[in-house]
Amino acid sequence: MNVVKRFITYGDADILLVLARSEEGTKDARGLSMFIYDKNNGGVTVRRIENKMGIKGAPTCELVFKNAKAELVGTRRMGLIKYVMSLMNGARLGIMAQSVGLSEAATREAYNYAIERRQFGKAIIEFPAVYEMLSNMRAKTDASRSMLYETCRFVDMYKTLEDISRERKLTPEEKEELKYYSRLADAFTPLGKGMTSEYANQNAYDSIQVHGGSGFMKDYKCERLYRDARITNIYEGTTQLQVVAAIRHVTTGTYLQRIREYEAMPASPELESLKRTLSKMAQMYEKLVEIVTSPKDEEYLDFHARRLVECAGHIIMGHLLLQDANADPEMFRRSAEVYIHYGQTEVIKNYNFVTKSRIEDIAYYKPDLSENA
Repeated sequence: MNVVKRFITYGDADILLVLARSEEGTKDARGLSMFIYDKNNGGVTVRRIENKMGIKGAPTCELVFKNAKAELVGTRRMGLIKYVMSLMNGARLGIMAQSVGLSEAATREAYNYAIERRQFGKAIIEFPAVYEMLSNMRAKTDASRSMLYETCRFVDMYKTLEDISRERKLTPEEKEELKYYSRLADAFTPLGKGMTSEYANQNAYDSIQVHGGSGFMKDYKCERLYRDARITNIYEGTTQLQVVAAIRHVTTGTYLQRIREYEAMPASPELESLKRTLSKMAQMYEKLVEIVTSPKDEEYLDFHARRLVECAGHIIMGHLLLQDANADPEMFRRSAEVYIHYGQTEVIKNYNFVTKSRIEDIAYYKPDLSENA
């Protein structure tokens, strides 16, 4: 094997999994296979360890393979289609968990600082501009955690049924369950990765803002959290790529179907007003999907895909927090109220943007690539 590979996490490890082209003359994904390499066999050198903005505890390497011996793993031609996609989905769950941890840490750092820091004779947490920021941070963190747990539940269910299918034939009911949870896991993984990583970045940003000038100094943890958070919406697929993966579940109705299932779940009378708000948001979302998909224009759909996916995310995460508040009002009621209000304003914003734009308006956003631009 002769190749150079960049941005390899833990590339200095003894054992490496390598995706490489195994079929001569091929150019597409089906020409790629998965290989395993043992450092003891030689042939691979670490050209450099990247000097990164954050997560410096995990070395990211550039590797040079020169006549390196590697062994095939699994079936030929299935390296990207089957194995890497499976690994990436697992990794995306890990990044969701990483994002939740970063959001939680950033929120706690900001909260503790806001209690201790005093201005004009009182703690800065008493100022509306600060406590609004902190409330949004807490709500986004709790919503992110709920999304992580829900996605993991779907993945656990379908993987458990897959394992059972290897031991015996599934019943017709189990086969339907497998299809159901597999579809939900496929839908929620990109949605969750996209939403939680964006919130991790927003919360890390706001944590520094609460700290003021002190947050810009390396003396405070929030500075490191800000740098560490920045990679979460880039690696294992950028947020833009998560939208590409998620939009299919917008157009096929996976998200809307699940939203209807959440709407059917019981909630205490005290939470009925929040439930009605989520129902109105779902109506707007359904109308948006119809508006964007009815012209059957791929570019128009791609242009608004992020807005549609975000709307689905706000409604779903709002429902998850509503269920949390129903189970434990003392811990989650405030976050549910804050997040659903926040999500409502975001859905309305996206609704207004889409309904007031036309297909031809996309031209305004296209770059001018002429020589005189």
